[in-house]
Amino acid sequence: MLTRAIGEACRWLLEKIVNGLAATGVHPNVLTFVGLLINIWAATLFAVGRFPGAGGVMILAGLFDMVDGRVARAQGRVTRFGAYFDSVIDRYSDLALYLGLLWYYAGIGRGRYAILVGVAMIGAVMVSYTRARAESLIRECKAGFFERPERIVLLIIGALANKMAPALWLLAIGPNITVIHRIVHTWQEMRAGRLVELTPVDAPPSAAAKAEAEVEKPEEPSRQSITAPLPRES
Repeated sequence: MLTRAIGEACRWLLEKIVNGLAATGVHPNVLTFVGLLINIWAATLFAVGRFPGAGGVMILAGLFDMVDGRVARAQGRVTRFGAYFDSVIDRYSDLALYLGLLWYYAGIGRGRYAILVGVAMIGAVMVSYTRARAESLIRECKAGFFERPERIVLLIIGALANKMAPALWLLAIGPNITVIHRIVHTWQEMRAGRLVELTPVDAPPSAAAKAEAEVEKPEEPSRQSITAPLPRES
Protein backbone atom coordinates (compact mmCIF):
# COMPACT_ATOMS: atom_id res chain seq x y z
CA MET A 1 0.00 0.00 0.00
CA LEU A 2 2.81 2.41 0.92
CA THR A 3 4.77 1.51 -2.21
CA ARG A 4 1.73 2.16 -4.37
CA ALA A 5 1.15 5.55 -2.72
CA ILE A 6 4.79 6.55 -3.25
CA GLY A 7 4.60 5.46 -6.89
CA GLU A 8 1.43 7.47 -7.50
CA ALA A 9 2.96 10.53 -5.81
CA CYS A 10 6.06 10.27 -8.00
CA ARG A 11 3.95 9.91 -11.14
CA TRP A 12 1.88 12.94 -10.12
CA LEU A 13 5.02 15.01 -9.53
CA LEU A 14 6.57 13.87 -12.81
CA GLU A 15 3.39 14.75 -14.69
CA LYS A 16 3.39 18.24 -13.17
CA ILE A 17 7.04 18.74 -14.17
CA VAL A 18 6.34 17.54 -17.72
CA ASN A 19 3.28 19.75 -18.11
CA GLY A 20 5.21 22.76 -16.77
CA LEU A 21 8.11 22.22 -19.17
CA ALA A 22 5.77 21.57 -22.09
CA ALA A 23 3.94 24.83 -21.35
CA THR A 24 7.18 26.81 -21.63
CA GLY A 25 7.62 25.61 -25.22
CA VAL A 26 11.16 24.41 -24.60
CA HIS A 27 12.30 22.00 -27.30
CA PRO A 28 12.74 18.38 -26.09
CA ASN A 29 16.16 18.19 -27.72
CA VAL A 30 17.27 21.09 -25.52
CA LEU A 31 16.26 19.07 -22.44
CA THR A 32 18.22 16.12 -23.78
CA PHE A 33 21.32 18.27 -24.23
CA VAL A 34 20.94 19.81 -20.77
CA GLY A 35 20.93 16.26 -19.38
CA LEU A 36 24.29 15.69 -21.08
CA LEU A 37 25.73 18.84 -19.49
CA ILE A 38 24.55 17.72 -16.05
CA ASN A 39 26.15 14.31 -16.58
CA ILE A 40 29.41 16.06 -17.51
CA TRP A 41 29.12 17.90 -14.18
CA ALA A 42 28.70 14.53 -12.45
CA ALA A 43 31.74 13.20 -14.36
CA THR A 44 33.77 16.15 -13.10
CA LEU A 45 32.80 15.28 -9.53
CA PHE A 46 33.82 11.66 -10.15
CA ALA A 47 37.17 12.88 -11.45
CA VAL A 48 37.93 14.67 -8.17
CA GLY A 49 36.69 11.80 -6.00
CA ARG A 50 33.43 13.36 -4.80
CA PHE A 51 31.35 10.25 -5.38
CA PRO A 52 28.23 11.01 -3.27
CA GLY A 53 27.95 14.43 -4.90
CA ALA A 54 28.29 12.85 -8.33
CA GLY A 55 25.52 10.39 -7.48
CA GLY A 56 23.19 13.24 -6.50
CA VAL A 57 23.93 15.12 -9.72
CA MET A 58 23.27 11.93 -11.71
CA ILE A 59 19.79 11.77 -10.19
CA LEU A 60 19.15 15.29 -11.50
CA ALA A 61 20.44 14.28 -14.93
CA GLY A 62 18.18 11.23 -14.82
CA LEU A 63 15.20 13.52 -14.32
CA PHE A 64 15.95 15.27 -17.61
CA ASP A 65 16.39 11.87 -19.25
CA MET A 66 12.92 10.90 -18.04
CA VAL A 67 11.08 14.04 -19.10
CA ASP A 68 12.46 14.82 -22.57
CA GLY A 69 10.43 12.12 -24.31
CA ARG A 70 7.31 12.91 -22.31
CA VAL A 71 7.62 16.61 -23.11
CA ALA A 72 7.96 15.72 -26.80
CA ARG A 73 4.70 13.75 -26.65
CA ALA A 74 2.94 16.51 -24.71
CA GLN A 75 3.99 19.09 -27.33
CA GLY A 76 3.34 16.84 -30.32
CA ARG A 77 7.02 16.97 -31.29
CA VAL A 78 7.77 13.26 -31.40
CA THR A 79 10.12 12.61 -34.33
CA ARG A 80 12.48 9.86 -35.41
CA PHE A 81 15.37 12.30 -35.26
CA GLY A 82 14.48 13.12 -31.65
CA ALA A 83 14.74 9.45 -30.70
CA TYR A 84 18.03 9.18 -32.60
CA PHE A 85 19.43 12.33 -30.97
CA ASP A 86 18.41 11.10 -27.50
CA SER A 87 20.16 7.78 -28.08
CA VAL A 88 23.38 9.46 -29.26
CA ILE A 89 23.42 11.86 -26.30
CA ASP A 90 22.86 8.95 -23.91
CA ARG A 91 26.04 7.31 -25.22
CA TYR A 92 28.01 10.52 -24.67
CA SER A 93 26.60 10.83 -21.15
CA ASP A 94 27.61 7.28 -20.27
CA LEU A 95 31.12 7.68 -21.63
CA ALA A 96 31.58 11.00 -19.83
CA LEU A 97 30.72 9.39 -16.48
CA TYR A 98 33.14 6.52 -17.03
CA LEU A 99 35.86 8.90 -18.17
CA GLY A 100 35.46 10.81 -14.90
CA LEU A 101 35.98 7.60 -12.94
CA LEU A 102 38.88 6.60 -15.17
CA TRP A 103 40.57 9.96 -14.55
CA TYR A 104 40.15 9.59 -10.80
CA TYR A 105 41.56 6.06 -10.51
CA ALA A 106 44.42 6.79 -12.91
CA GLY A 107 45.27 9.92 -10.94
CA ILE A 108 45.55 8.10 -7.60
CA GLY A 109 47.58 5.26 -9.11
CA ARG A 110 44.87 2.57 -8.91
CA GLY A 111 45.59 0.97 -12.25
CA ARG A 112 43.48 -2.12 -11.53
CA TYR A 113 40.35 -0.04 -11.01
CA ALA A 114 41.17 2.11 -14.03
CA ILE A 115 41.18 -1.06 -16.15
CA LEU A 116 37.93 -2.13 -14.50
CA VAL A 117 36.34 1.17 -15.52
CA GLY A 118 37.63 0.65 -19.06
CA VAL A 119 36.04 -2.80 -19.25
CA ALA A 120 32.76 -1.36 -17.90
CA MET A 121 32.94 1.36 -20.54
CA ILE A 122 33.42 -1.21 -23.30
CA GLY A 123 30.47 -3.22 -22.00
CA ALA A 124 28.22 -0.14 -21.91
CA VAL A 125 29.02 0.69 -25.53
CA MET A 126 28.74 -2.88 -26.79
CA VAL A 127 25.35 -3.53 -25.14
CA SER A 128 23.89 -0.71 -27.22
CA TYR A 129 25.83 -1.61 -30.36
CA THR A 130 24.90 -5.30 -30.34
CA ARG A 131 21.22 -4.43 -30.11
CA ALA A 132 21.37 -1.79 -32.85
CA ARG A 133 23.34 -4.07 -35.17
CA ALA A 134 21.21 -7.11 -34.41
CA GLU A 135 17.95 -5.26 -35.10
CA SER A 136 19.19 -4.50 -38.61
CA LEU A 137 19.16 -8.26 -39.15
CA ILE A 138 16.41 -9.63 -36.86
CA ARG A 139 13.14 -8.21 -35.57
CA GLU A 140 14.14 -7.54 -31.96
CA CYS A 141 17.12 -8.00 -29.65
CA LYS A 142 16.36 -7.10 -26.05
CA ALA A 143 18.04 -10.12 -24.51
CA GLY A 144 20.02 -9.64 -21.33
CA PHE A 145 19.54 -7.56 -18.19
CA PHE A 146 22.16 -4.81 -18.03
CA GLU A 147 20.63 -2.15 -20.23
CA ARG A 148 21.21 1.56 -19.62
CA PRO A 149 18.66 2.13 -16.80
CA GLU A 150 20.11 -0.74 -14.77
CA ARG A 151 23.67 0.48 -15.31
CA ILE A 152 22.81 4.06 -14.32
CA VAL A 153 20.95 2.96 -11.18
CA LEU A 154 23.88 0.75 -10.16
CA LEU A 155 26.33 3.60 -10.75
CA ILE A 156 24.19 5.98 -8.66
CA ILE A 157 23.92 3.47 -5.79
CA GLY A 158 27.68 2.91 -5.79
CA ALA A 159 28.31 6.65 -5.81
CA LEU A 160 25.82 7.57 -3.08
CA ALA A 161 27.03 4.74 -0.84
CA ASN A 162 30.65 5.64 -1.64
CA LYS A 163 31.17 1.96 -2.48
CA MET A 164 32.19 2.20 -6.08
CA ALA A 165 34.39 -0.90 -6.23
CA PRO A 166 31.52 -3.48 -6.00
CA ALA A 167 29.47 -1.44 -8.46
CA LEU A 168 32.36 -1.36 -10.93
CA TRP A 169 32.82 -5.13 -10.76
CA LEU A 170 29.14 -5.60 -11.57
CA LEU A 171 29.29 -2.99 -14.33
CA ALA A 172 32.36 -4.65 -15.86
CA ILE A 173 30.95 -8.19 -15.79
CA GLY A 174 27.18 -7.81 -16.20
CA PRO A 175 26.99 -5.77 -19.43
CA ASN A 176 29.56 -7.97 -21.17
CA ILE A 177 27.53 -11.04 -20.25
CA THR A 178 24.54 -9.25 -21.80
CA VAL A 179 26.60 -8.71 -24.97
CA ILE A 180 27.32 -12.45 -25.18
CA HIS A 181 23.64 -13.18 -24.54
CA ARG A 182 22.64 -10.91 -27.41
CA ILE A 183 25.15 -12.45 -29.78
CA VAL A 184 23.76 -15.92 -29.01
CA HIS A 185 20.19 -14.67 -29.33
CA THR A 186 20.90 -13.09 -32.71
CA TRP A 187 22.56 -16.28 -33.95
CA GLN A 188 19.56 -18.34 -32.84
CA GLU A 189 17.08 -15.97 -34.50
CA MET A 190 19.04 -15.92 -37.75
CA ARG A 191 19.38 -19.70 -37.71
CA ALA A 192 15.60 -19.96 -37.28
CA GLY A 193 15.09 -17.67 -40.27
CA ARG A 194 13.43 -14.85 -38.35
CA LEU A 195 15.09 -12.06 -40.29
CA VAL A 196 14.24 -8.52 -41.22
CA GLU A 197 13.57 -8.14 -44.93
CA LEU A 198 15.84 -5.44 -46.30
CA THR A 199 14.93 -3.69 -49.55
CA PRO A 200 17.61 -1.32 -50.89
CA VAL A 201 16.21 1.95 -52.21
CA ASP A 202 17.86 1.64 -55.62
CA ALA A 203 17.51 -2.13 -55.91
CA PRO A 204 16.62 -3.39 -59.41
CA PRO A 205 13.23 -5.08 -59.75
CA SER A 206 13.23 -8.79 -59.04
CA ALA A 207 12.46 -11.43 -61.66
CA ALA A 208 9.01 -11.96 -60.15
CA ALA A 209 8.26 -8.24 -60.36
CA LYS A 210 9.38 -8.19 -64.00
CA ALA A 211 7.17 -11.17 -64.81
CA GLU A 212 4.20 -9.53 -63.13
CA ALA A 213 4.81 -6.34 -65.08
CA GLU A 214 4.89 -8.29 -68.33
CA VAL A 215 1.56 -9.94 -67.51
CA GLU A 216 -0.09 -6.62 -66.72
CA LYS A 217 1.47 -4.88 -69.76
CA PRO A 218 -1.15 -4.20 -72.46
CA GLU A 219 -0.67 -5.89 -75.82
CA GLU A 220 0.90 -3.82 -78.55
CA PRO A 221 -1.51 -2.92 -81.31
CA SER A 222 -1.14 -4.79 -84.59
CA ARG A 223 0.15 -3.13 -87.73
CA GLN A 224 -3.38 -2.95 -89.13
CA SER A 225 -4.68 -1.15 -86.09
CA ILE A 226 -1.81 1.30 -86.35
CA THR A 227 -2.59 2.18 -89.97
CA ALA A 228 -6.33 2.26 -89.43
CA PRO A 229 -7.80 5.75 -89.03
CA LEU A 230 -8.44 6.79 -85.49
CA PRO A 231 -11.95 7.81 -84.49
CA ARG A 232 -12.43 11.56 -84.11
CA GLU A 233 -12.68 12.68 -80.55
CA SER A 234 -16.07 14.05 -79.62
